[in-house]
Amino acid sequence: MLSFNSFDFPLFQMKYLLLALLLIPAVASAEQDDDFLAAREAYRADDLPRLEKIAENFKSSPLEPYLTYYQLRLRLYTRNPDGVKEFLARPDDTPVIDKLRSEWLKWQAKQMRWDVFEAEYPRLLEADDEMKCYALQARLPDGVEQVLHEARTFWFSGKGQPESCVTLFNMALGAGIISEEDVWQRIRLALEVNNIALVKQLSEHLPKERKIHTRVLESAAAHPDRYLAKLKLVNSSEAERMVVLFALQRLAKQLPQLAYSRWKKIEDHFDYAEQHYFYGWLGYEAARNLDDRALTWFKAAKDNPLNETQLAWRTRAALRAGNWYEVWASITAMSPGQQREGAWRYWKARAWKALGRDSEAEALLTELSREHNFYGQLAAEEIDTAHTGGLISVSYQPTIIEIEAMQAQPAMQRTLSLYRMGLREEAAKEWSLAVRKLDDKQLLVASGIASRNEMYDRSINAADRTILLHDFNLRYPAPYRDSLQERIQENNLEEAWVYGLMRQESRFVTQAKSTVGAAGLMQVMPATARWIAQKIGMKDYRKALISELDTNLKLGTYYMKNVLSSLGNNPVLASAAYNAGPGRARQWQAERPLEGAVYVENIPFDETRDYVKKVMSNTVYYARLFGHAAPTLKQRLGVIEANMRGNQRSMKNER
Repeated sequence: MLSFNSFDFPLFQMKYLLLALLLIPAVASAEQDDDFLAAREAYRADDLPRLEKIAENFKSSPLEPYLTYYQLRLRLYTRNPDGVKEFLARPDDTPVIDKLRSEWLKWQAKQMRWDVFEAEYPRLLEADDEMKCYALQARLPDGVEQVLHEARTFWFSGKGQPESCVTLFNMALGAGIISEEDVWQRIRLALEVNNIALVKQLSEHLPKERKIHTRVLESAAAHPDRYLAKLKLVNSSEAERMVVLFALQRLAKQLPQLAYSRWKKIEDHFDYAEQHYFYGWLGYEAARNLDDRALTWFKAAKDNPLNETQLAWRTRAALRAGNWYEVWASITAMSPGQQREGAWRYWKARAWKALGRDSEAEALLTELSREHNFYGQLAAEEIDTAHTGGLISVSYQPTIIEIEAMQAQPAMQRTLSLYRMGLREEAAKEWSLAVRKLDDKQLLVASGIASRNEMYDRSINAADRTILLHDFNLRYPAPYRDSLQERIQENNLEEAWVYGLMRQESRFVTQAKSTVGAAGLMQVMPATARWIAQKIGMKDYRKALISELDTNLKLGTYYMKNVLSSLGNNPVLASAAYNAGPGRARQWQAERPLEGAVYVENIPFDETRDYVKKVMSNTVYYARLFGHAAPTLKQRLGVIEANMRGNQRSMKNER
C-alpha cells in the first residue's frame, strides 16, 4: 500500500530522522544569502573591487566556486588572467567550472591559440556547434581535407550556424567539398523553416544566372497567395520553381485547399521530383490542419523521402482516418531511432493488433508496459496487466547516514542555497550535474531531501530518473492538500485531475512564471486572472496576488471548472483547453467520434499534445496514490464526441 510518507518509516524512526536532519548545519545564513546576491549584482555591474571584497566571506563556503567564477570572468579577456587554469583544473562538480571552460576555450580559439585550446578541450562536458567547429579548426594542420569533410556534416541545416562553422564552410566550398547541389539542398532546408536571411546568404554561393532574386523571395514570403495569383511560369529556372514551392508551402500552413487550387494550375511546370516534394508538404500541412485529404496528398508524394516530422503527421492522419494499414506503413517507413519512440511503438502495436498480428503486437506492448508514462500505461492496459500501468511500491528505506552524506555534498548544498535565494535556473543546473551519475537508491535519497526542502520540481526530477527502484510518492507529490480541499469541493473537481494538471503546469513551484507571463502553481495568465476575479467578485484583486498560494488556487480551480463545464465535462478536452484555449480544443474535434488517444495524438500543437498526455497520465497515478476509484487511462481518455459545428477542412489553426 502506498502512502504519502515517502520513506514510510515507523513513527519513532521518522522522529529520529527529522531530529537528525534538523541538526545538520544550515548551508548558509540569511546574511550570507544577502552577500551572495550582492556579489552577483557586483559581477553584473563589472564592479570587481566590490566583488573581491565580498568574496572574502565565501572562502570556505560551498558557493565559493561562483564567487571565483565571477572574478575570473571579469578578467577573462586579458592575455594571461591569473587563476583560470587552476580553477579549470579543480575536481569540483559544479557547472560554473565547465561554463568558464567553455568561455575560455572560445576566447583561445578566437586568438588562434590552438595548442592551449586542444589541451583543455577534452575536459569540456558539453560542446555546442560553435565549440565543435573550433575543435575542427584546431585539427586543420593535421589534415585539411578530412576536417572539411567532417565540417560538411554541420552544413545540412536550415538554421544559421556560428561563425566558427562558417569559416570551415567557406573553405569547403572553395575546395569543392561542399558542392553546388549541397548549396541547393541547404537552401531548401532554410526555406522549409522560413529562414529567409540564410537563403539570401546561401544564394551568394550560386552562379549569377542561378541566384534567387531577393525581391521575389521577399514577395513570396510576405504575401504568398498574392504572389502565386500573379505568377506566370514560362521556361522557369530551378531558383524560380523553388521560390514558388516555398510560397505554396507557406500558403498551405493556413489554407491547404487554396494552396492545392493554386498548385493544380501550375503543376505541369514542375518535374516529378518537385511534384512529389510538394505533395509531401501539402500532406503534412493538411494533417496539421486536421484536413481529411492529408492521406491522399501524402500518397501523391509517392517515393519522395519524408522527414521525421512529416512521417509523424502521416501516421497521425492515418490514425484519425482509422486506416490501420497506413498507420503500420507510415511507422515502418520511419528510421529505427524514430520507431523506438514510445508513441510509435504503441501505435504500431495497435496497428498490428488491428491487422491480426497479435503476437507481434503483444511483444511490443509487453516491452512498452514496463515504462512509467502515457504510452506505458496504455500498453499495460492493452495487455490487461491488472490495470496498474506499472505502479509499484517502493521497498527501499534510506538510512540517516545516507541522507546526511547526500546533504553534506557541496553540490547538494549549493543547490539548496541557490534555490532558497530564488536562483532556480542556477539551482537546476547544479542539481542536474549532481544527480547525473547517481544510482537508484541515491536518486531516491536526493529526491527525499529536495522534497523536504520544498524543492518539488527537483524532487520529481530525481525520482523520475530511477530505472528499477521507484517511489511514486516522490514522483507524484501532493503538497498544499489542505489549502486545495476547499477549492476542489466548491468547484466539484476531481482531486487527482487537479494535481495531475498542477504537476505538469508548475511542478509545484509557487513562484513559477512562464515566458508568456503565466504565474503560480496553476500557471494562470494575467488576463485570465482578471476575468476570473471579476466573475467571482474578488474586489480586492490585483496582479501582485496572482502568485499568492490561495489566490492562485482559487483562480486556477475556477478556470478548470469553467473549461470542464463548457466542454461537456470531458477532462481531455478541458486539459487541452487549459493549455491552448477552449476554442482550439473544440476545433480539434473531428466530424465523427474519435478514440480519446487518437484525438490527443492529433493535437496540432506539440506543447499541448505533450501536455495533455502528461496531465492525463499524472491523473491516473494520483488517483491510485490517493486511494480513489481508479478508471484506467483508456477509460479516462474515452471517446471524444464529434464536432458538429462545421467542416474541419476549412479550419484555420490559431497559431
